[in-house]
This record gives sequence, structure tokens and C-alpha cells, in this order.
Amino acid sequence: MTHNWTYKKLGEVVTIERGGSPRPIQDYITTAENGLNWIKIGDAVEGSKYITSTKEKIKPEGLKKTRFVHKGDFILSNSMSFGRPYILAIDGCIHDGWLVLHDENQVFDKSYLYYYLSSPSIYEEFKRLAVGGVVNNLNSDIVRKVKVAIPSLSEQESIVAELDAINHLIDLQEQQLREYDRLAQSLFYTTFGDPTTNPKGWKIKQLGEVCEIGSSKRVYQSEWTKSGVPFYRAREVVKLAKDGFVNNELFITESLYSQYAKKYGVPEAGDILVTAVGTLGVTYIVKESDRFYYKDGNIICLHLNGSPINSIYLDFCFKTPFVREQIDNWSGATVGTFTIIKAKSTRIPLPPLSLQQSFAAQIEAIEQQKALIRRSLDETRTLLAARMPYYFE
Repeated sequence: MTHNWTYKKLGEVVTIERGGSPRPIQDYITTAENGLNWIKIGDAVEGSKYITSTKEKIKPEGLKKTRFVHKGDFILSNSMSFGRPYILAIDGCIHDGWLVLHDENQVFDKSYLYYYLSSPSIYEEFKRLAVGGVVNNLNSDIVRKVKVAIPSLSEQESIVAELDAINHLIDLQEQQLREYDRLAQSLFYTTFGDPTTNPKGWKIKQLGEVCEIGSSKRVYQSEWTKSGVPFYRAREVVKLAKDGFVNNELFITESLYSQYAKKYGVPEAGDILVTAVGTLGVTYIVKESDRFYYKDGNIICLHLNGSPINSIYLDFCFKTPFVREQIDNWSGATVGTFTIIKAKSTRIPLPPLSLQQSFAAQIEAIEQQKALIRRSLDETRTLLAARMPYYFE
């Protein structure tokens, strides 16, 4: 967007200072009432404009070795998730993973500066100014060199009003999705009761008694390709379970897929994939449109065709503490795996199939509503992605 705006280096209009950390930090951590908020990167909620609380506090005597910041100050992460801006909703102390920006002359509306420094163009500018173009840590000199657009305060407020409105709509749509998820969970417990206490007295069965459980034929790394039929590992299943889609990195050839499909079979619609390494027990229900192969040892497949278990019901079972505790007990304190033997031993309540199917129909209706909201959410995010460069590039 072309304007008669002023452009200056950030260091010309604000004071930028780095935080500090008393060491060893554990000697300064306290639970005393007079402790000072110790603001860490982990206290920042992804997607939030504000930092509102801290998990830890430090002793007042650590103040001379750190930097005190105030509610309303603007801070910028300079390590780990570098370049992330936040506005403080609390007083506290920052370590050297943060920079604080003091706008003594009130050049910026804080929300305008937040959006400006959140824009992809500024992130790219941080990278460009860093030696070699790769940023592991930002320093105050780099941030001072970044050029920023400075509209009048009234224009800044107008920009903020529009971007805040779009973000508010995104928040509402995300809240609707969470409410539908809570409704689905409530329906599960209302219909079947808590599997841990089993108040309705359903028979408890091991999965190996009621469905076929298997894995895939080994595909060697030398057989991976960059196109063809998608090849899933546990990480792809986690992504599918969370977002419903995945940008696949690995594939196998059509001929190898056809060979394995004919000789060993492939997952069918309604089957459930279960992650067997990494984050154990994440589930994904195979769709009619899915066409893929998967890594042995990474994923287990529960074949439900002809089983007295509905896939949607079983998917919900895997999310209950009753099943999660079984999986966690197997993995223990070390890195574990969810083997076929363990899967076969996993216990679940077995209500009548007709009741499971009735529940599944209600969940499918909820999912249809969620799909409409997701479509609107995607459109709103696209609008935000378009307005950011309109103002900030």
C-alpha cells in the first residue's frame, strides 16, 4: 500500500534494550508473595497478542541482574521462536531471550506495532539483516536497523480496528469449533458413560477379540520417491488427526503400491490408523478418498470391516483417560512404542453396535457443521493474510 507515510529505522524512534538473567537462575526462583514475575518464552501463548501470566517468579534480589518491564511494554523474542512480538499485560522481569521496546515519544499505537512486527515482510527483513540470512538469535542492533512505516496515530488506529475485527472473527470461529468438540465429547459420555467406571455395565473387550490388527509390509528408504502414492509415517498421521490434511513429503511408486495392495492389502475406509511411535495412540479414521501406504513400526491399522465396533466410537474411546492410561502405562518413563501385541491387549467397553452407530450419526452431523465453520475460518484467515501485506509491504 503506497502512502505518504514516514519510514524510519526502528532504532531511530524507539529505545531497544535486551533482558538479562540472574545466574544460576534456579537460585533465584521463588514462590514467595513478593516474587517478581519471571517472563519466559514459554509464557507466551501462540497467536496471542498479550502475555498475561507467568509460571515462575524470581526473588527481588535478582532484579539487579535482569531487566524489569512494565504492563503495556512491548517485548520481542530474540531466540527460539525469534521475532515474535507481544504486549505485556503484567509487570515482570525478562531474561536475555527478550528485547524490550520503549516508545517514549508515543510514536506507535502498540497494536499497530504488534501487527507490523508480526508481518511476514518484517520477519524476512530480520533474516536479511542477519549474517548469512539465517537467524538463530536476534540482537538489538539487528532490530534497530529494521525500517518501519509510521502513519499518523489516527491511521494506525484505523488499521488496528480493521485487523482486530478480522482477528476477533477468527477467534469466534475457533471458539465455535471448540464448542462443537465439547458437545461431541459430552454426547460420548452421556451415551456411553465414563469407560473408567463403566456405569452402564458394558462388556469390556480386548481389541484383539473384536477386530483385526496389523501393520504394513516394510518399505525401504531406497524405495521412497518424491511423487506417486503418499507414504505416511507417524508424524503424518498426527497432522491428519489434528488438521484433516497433510502436505506429504514422501511417496512410493504406483507399481509398488499396486503390488502391496494386491498381495498384502491396504487400509480401507472406516479403518483406524494408530500412531505407534512418538506421540503414541493418535488416531485417524481412513476416508473413502484416501489412497496411501504407511510405514511399518510407525503405524498400526485397526481393520473394522465386519467388526462389532464403529470407527467413530472407537476413535472417541482412544481419546478417553481409560485408554490413554493403558497406553501411557505401556510406554512408561522411557520412549515407548505401541506394538500390535499391546494394541490387541487394549481394553474398551463394547456397547451394542446400534447404539454406537446412533452416536456416530450425531457426530457426523456435528462434523458437517464444523466443516462449514472451517471453510469460513479459512476464508477469514485468507482475508487477514491479504490485508497484512496491503498495509505492511
